[in-house]
Amino acid sequence: MNNNLDGKVALVTGGSRGIGAAVALRLAEDGADVAFTYQQNTERADAVVDQIKSIGRRALAVQADSADIAAVTAAVDRAATEFGRLDILVNNAGVYLTGPLGELGLEEFESTVAVNVRAPFVASKAAVDHMAGGGRIVNIGSNTAERVVFPGFALYSMSKTALIGLTKGLARELGPRGITVNMVNPGPTDTDLNPADGPHAGMIRDFTALGRYGTPAEIAAAVAYLTGNDGQYVTGAMLNVDGGFNI
Repeated sequence: MNNNLDGKVALVTGGSRGIGAAVALRLAEDGADVAFTYQQNTERADAVVDQIKSIGRRALAVQADSADIAAVTAAVDRAATEFGRLDILVNNAGVYLTGPLGELGLEEFESTVAVNVRAPFVASKAAVDHMAGGGRIVNIGSNTAERVVFPGFALYSMSKTALIGLTKGLARELGPRGITVNMVNPGPTDTDLNPADGPHAGMIRDFTALGRYGTPAEIAAAVAYLTGNDGQYVTGAMLNVDGGFNI
């Protein structure tokens, strides 16, 4: 596969840990200079910056709360200004609020929609102002956008399903400009939020056809494909990287 990203600049939201960090590192390995946002943990962000620089690429960590519209826009503009361009946006930052309907209030609803839906819209709107033909937007969704096997996921799955509409709508609108927009839906992935050795991991693992959790690097590989040369004719697509969870 030809994933040469030399000379490209990428911004990954929520890039200091888990899937976001894996995506940031993979894009750097493929040749891109990478900016990423993080919310609080400066130590983790600095570690990712050091890893990107050790690969030989430029790195920029921007502290930004994805629930803050102005902060999201400012992060996009800063990445484009400091690196001189913006070619790739990966909307990865998200909140994971689950629970019975009766225990979820408007505060949880507003927080979920603000980060999981509004922030990708705001970031994409800001990013396309800096993108030329060949720009790429990738939204990180979830396997729960298509299949909900456990109770308590109504709010979270709703927010990820909304990203499908955003992805398809933007793909249609931005296609004439040569900008592709796609969505990667991870299945059970071994991260801090959902560790492969967690209390319910065995049951979750059994829902996959492959019988295991995925790794952040495997999700990042899908993003690399969509942002690289081999993915230039793919747009408006939902790519499930879920071990067969949604079969």
